[in-house]
Amino acid sequence: MGSKDISKIMTKVLIVFFAFVVIAIGIALFINRDRLPSQDLSEERCEQNNAQYLNSELSVEERVDDLLGRMNEWEKIGQMVLVEKNSIRNLEDIQRYNIGALLSGGGAGPKRNNEPLSWLEMINDFQAETKKTCLKIPLLYGIDAVHGHANVLGATIFPHFIGLGATNDADLVRRVAEATAEEMAATGIYWNFAPNLDVAKDIRWGKTYETFGSDTARVSRLGEAYLHGLQDSSTDYYQVLANPKHFIGGGSMQYGTSRNKDFKVEEGNFTLNEEELRRVHLVPFANAVDEGARVIMVGTASWNGTINAANSRLLTEILKEELGFTGFVVSDWYGVYQVAPTRYESLVTTINAGIDMVMTPFEYKDFMSNMQTAIANGDISQERLDDAVRRILRVKFEAGLFDRPEATVEGLSVIGSEKHHAIALEAVRKSQVLLKNTNAALPISASAKKIIVSGSSANNLGRQAGGWTSEWQGIDGDTSITGTTILEGIKSVVSEHTSVEYNQNGDFADGSPLADVGIVVVGEKPYAEGWGDNPNPKLSEEDLLAIKKTKTKSNKLVVIIVAGRPLDISAYSADWDAVVASWLPGAFGGGVADVLFGIYPFTGVLPIGWDI
Repeated sequence: MGSKDISKIMTKVLIVFFAFVVIAIGIALFINRDRLPSQDLSEERCEQNNAQYLNSELSVEERVDDLLGRMNEWEKIGQMVLVEKNSIRNLEDIQRYNIGALLSGGGAGPKRNNEPLSWLEMINDFQAETKKTCLKIPLLYGIDAVHGHANVLGATIFPHFIGLGATNDADLVRRVAEATAEEMAATGIYWNFAPNLDVAKDIRWGKTYETFGSDTARVSRLGEAYLHGLQDSSTDYYQVLANPKHFIGGGSMQYGTSRNKDFKVEEGNFTLNEEELRRVHLVPFANAVDEGARVIMVGTASWNGTINAANSRLLTEILKEELGFTGFVVSDWYGVYQVAPTRYESLVTTINAGIDMVMTPFEYKDFMSNMQTAIANGDISQERLDDAVRRILRVKFEAGLFDRPEATVEGLSVIGSEKHHAIALEAVRKSQVLLKNTNAALPISASAKKIIVSGSSANNLGRQAGGWTSEWQGIDGDTSITGTTILEGIKSVVSEHTSVEYNQNGDFADGSPLADVGIVVVGEKPYAEGWGDNPNPKLSEEDLLAIKKTKTKSNKLVVIIVAGRPLDISAYSADWDAVVASWLPGAFGGGVADVLFGIYPFTGVLPIGWDI
């Protein structure tokens, strides 16, 4: 064998060798792509029994100072991420990534079932993982309990905020919030993504029903009441953090400006000058800060082309510096990842603008990696990191997360209690708004000889409850809701001699005597947020046909509209004797019947304009 042959062989050997090296490096990089930074988990560092931050006798700031001084960068970053619980494939990730906050999105309950015990066990399992971390910082767990703890089977479902706005009763709103807080806390959840302080100016917006209406003063006053109902309970066990949202101006987003191709208003732009923004939309938030709000959620709207989450003028200069807000600012669902071409740039921009906690909600590993890089590069300063974490820890200590007892099975009895049902029933009665009443159609006599009932919403708890019930978008006809339909309520209040006939489509028998009264209950199918954006909110052809048929079979016609916003009925309402705005009353349709039959008077007032 010649030297040339040996040279060729050696060359091939080297090529194969380097190929193996490259492959080995690639495999190693893949295996370690989620490798955690080295952490000091020594017994000395993690022995916290005598740590000052565990001493409830010290002030909150003393405890924050002590805990912050013990944290490494990885632990600090973990406190800044808010993760949807379904993305946690392995409970150990809570420990590995030092995750500081979890949430349940709409319908994201326990894997087994939605019974209260399953919720309690799920939350306690999550919290147990934090006790395996070095510093044992408890989780904040958040949920959209916007009209009761409505993801939980058997929980009390109250009217949505638009209905509470119609009651115009601050004391009632406070009691609704307090009952909601009690049911939440029973399952171990102490953070409610409410109240919504948006001032709704366009009924085409799918979030209209999540607001108290279009009047700034009313939104401010009822929002304050709701905040105190959550946060001012008499015992630490029941105290729940309020989370005013969506800072700021979302109620004035312009139709057709949405960044989302599937929406029309949500994630849109508004073009108010600062003076009008302050006068219309800032007042409720400024009042909430003054009244003790500790968490503010930033919405996905854009002000004059700049997404709110990236607007340091709004978040830092106005909210934190001018209003003196010392709690933490959290982004909305994916709210930080739309402001720049890459996630990294978006994160840097929004954190520096004033976002303290990021609702990722799924990519927590990516978030933590980008945060590490940003801090190493100096794109996010240590001072900004520490400020954000300090704000989060401050709220956790204030809320008693380090000190309050673990929720127990015995506490679950408060869920769906008679006391809470009574509050919900009162709220339904007080939220009914009489839009029209001619020919003495209302109140209806409980001893009427014959009443006929029709319409898509007459016997449908899912439509009464609307979105954010059982599932994010709600469920049309959901039978898992504990409550009574409007039809059932009507049957329960009439005399034993009254005949009540029901047909959803209004197909009543020909030739029989006309009913004394025909009641048609119509409205919207459940929806939430951008999927509810609608260029022309109106009744369906099915409902209009049911109204027409029922009118021909009755002496007087009463139309009840179950909806999250005003519907255009101007072309038809002249032919109806009475019209009632029932909003989204929740699970207690008996409250609607109580007012229809004069057992309780109509006291509701329009929370938003409605031209009939």
